[in-house]
Amino acid sequence: MAKKIVSSARGAGINPINPFFKLNHEYESDLHDPEHEEQPVEAKTQYIKVFPKTMINKVPSPDIPISYSVNPYQGCEHGCIYCYARNTHTYWGYSAGIDFEQKIMIKHNAAGIMRKELLHKNWKVSPVSFSGNTDCYQPAEAKFKLTRSMLEVMLELQHPVGIITKNSLILRDLDLLQALNEKQLVHVYISVTSLDEKLRRDLEPRTSTAAQRIKTIKTLSSYGIPVGVMFAPIIPGLNSHEIMKIAQKVSEAGAVNMGYTMVRLNGQISDIFKEWLQRKYPDKYDKVIHHIEGVHNGKLNDNRFGKRMSGEGKMADLIKETMDMAKRKYFEGKHMPEMNTEIFIGSVNQQLSLF
Repeated sequence: MAKKIVSSARGAGINPINPFFKLNHEYESDLHDPEHEEQPVEAKTQYIKVFPKTMINKVPSPDIPISYSVNPYQGCEHGCIYCYARNTHTYWGYSAGIDFEQKIMIKHNAAGIMRKELLHKNWKVSPVSFSGNTDCYQPAEAKFKLTRSMLEVMLELQHPVGIITKNSLILRDLDLLQALNEKQLVHVYISVTSLDEKLRRDLEPRTSTAAQRIKTIKTLSSYGIPVGVMFAPIIPGLNSHEIMKIAQKVSEAGAVNMGYTMVRLNGQISDIFKEWLQRKYPDKYDKVIHHIEGVHNGKLNDNRFGKRMSGEGKMADLIKETMDMAKRKYFEGKHMPEMNTEIFIGSVNQQLSLF
């Protein structure tokens, strides 16, 4: 059973036991006082350097419109309570709870490894998405600059790249984004979950504020960089009523597209989310849990392709109808431009043309 180790600076309030551990034991540390049910946790983040052999991941899911992703960081200090990537932290020997937010793995030489893979003779040009798992512009990026170095590789090789983030730190790299956009090599998506600042802070304690994200969209758009928005995740009973308002705000800021995903509490995220909801919004607990179960066939999670990201049932249908209405009203005539896949320097024909 996980102990509560609550911190106002973190999202999760527990560190669930790693399911891959054959033996589980309690221990004393600065995170856990076994003599008390609830122990405040220090907010300090630990950065752990790792040395992966590969960086580009194939994305096999038919529900996700990307083929490849790159994640320079494992774990994410943003602390989003609903994050599906929490479960992947257990593969590294850590917990999906507080550990996911405090123990961040830094993938040393991410840009160099990615460059080598892109130049492999068998690589076929296809947009690579930064942040398929964890946010590439999370706080660690300000220090380690792995995302910036990867963007430099994309510009050098003239390879198309997509970015999704909820951090305004992306504006630091406007120079690279502009250069990539001149060759039609970049799409940016800003994730927006709520315009309610208290809810945003509770859901995503170390992300940029909603106002900063709107400003980021406006800035990117003003430089001609194609920017869309992901309303993700929609949590029925918490933020589902904000669809029209968010659509209007982001469209006025210059976003050219808007998509969404439904919350799904897979694996240990279920326990982490329920503990958080009971602690932060006890008056809404029953309603929100009931609604989430209502869009996932009576469960908190649904792994079925075609259903897991959008849900099903009356509530899911209502959300889809509202989203369709918002897109018709605020995004008519807008669209993301096509990416350029013809000028990649690593391709055989392009290499031959250099001689």
